[in-house]
Amino acid sequence: MKIAILSRGPGLYSTRRLVEAAEQHGHEAKVINPLRCYMNITSHKPEVHYQGSVLEGFDAVIPRIGASITFYGTAVLRQFEMMGVFTLNESVAISRSRDKLRSLQLLARRGIGLPVTGFAHSPDDTRDVIKIAGGAPLVIKLLEGTQGKGVVLAETQNAAASVIESFRKLAANLMVQEFIAEAKGADIRCFVIGERVVAAMMRQAAEGEFRSNLHRGGSARAVRITPEERSTAVRSARILGLNVAGVDILRSNHGPVVMEVNSSPGLEGIEKSTGKDISGQIIDFIDKNARPGRTRTRGQG
Repeated sequence: MKIAILSRGPGLYSTRRLVEAAEQHGHEAKVINPLRCYMNITSHKPEVHYQGSVLEGFDAVIPRIGASITFYGTAVLRQFEMMGVFTLNESVAISRSRDKLRSLQLLARRGIGLPVTGFAHSPDDTRDVIKIAGGAPLVIKLLEGTQGKGVVLAETQNAAASVIESFRKLAANLMVQEFIAEAKGADIRCFVIGERVVAAMMRQAAEGEFRSNLHRGGSARAVRITPEERSTAVRSARILGLNVAGVDILRSNHGPVVMEVNSSPGLEGIEKSTGKDISGQIIDFIDKNARPGRTRTRGQG
């Protein structure tokens, strides 16, 4: 099988591990920078070009598309879908997951537990939105932020109003969420492949920090999750249409609540903290499911 890995960082841990796993399974893996791809958009023979050649003969694509290039990266992925190539996560599903507001609305519609969330456009409604989210302390998030960037904990009403006003002056879209104090700076990353949670780790924020992201000094360890947490993670990935996802859950007093569903979850933290070969399991999934024309949307989304 010939597998394309769409990634701008061939030296990144996740990319290297996927190449290794593919080769260990007897496949050929090629790392392709999506920003260097260009497309021939035609009705009868859509093509993707790369470094002067047409990309053809691929059986599957693994998208490792960073949030900063979602628009162009998903356009390239759609082109592969139009060519009938199986994509591990489809362009429509990735776009859903990257739109934080839309993803929360989709999850809420299907009854997934979420933090109470407020969203508004007019600064005149700031106080009421803060009230909707349960008042201070609360979390303010930029919709375009990733990896903990653009996330602020406001501990008082006045601080919340001030942060929201500052973000609005930058013409930034944001939402406010209740602060789950009982989580004590910890969340659970559930790694979903297909219809299973194949690994889970608890990430603990560093002292004095409420964000548990590992690159911000947080620590990680393997954790046993409850049946409800397992079901929540699998359902969340399915609702957004993702075959592979990192579902971030907080343990609240009213059960598991989903903070985010990541369509391009990193492999280093989860593999090192659990000792599991997640990369190999991703390739196993491709082995079982990659067939020509198997992509559900075929680039229609």
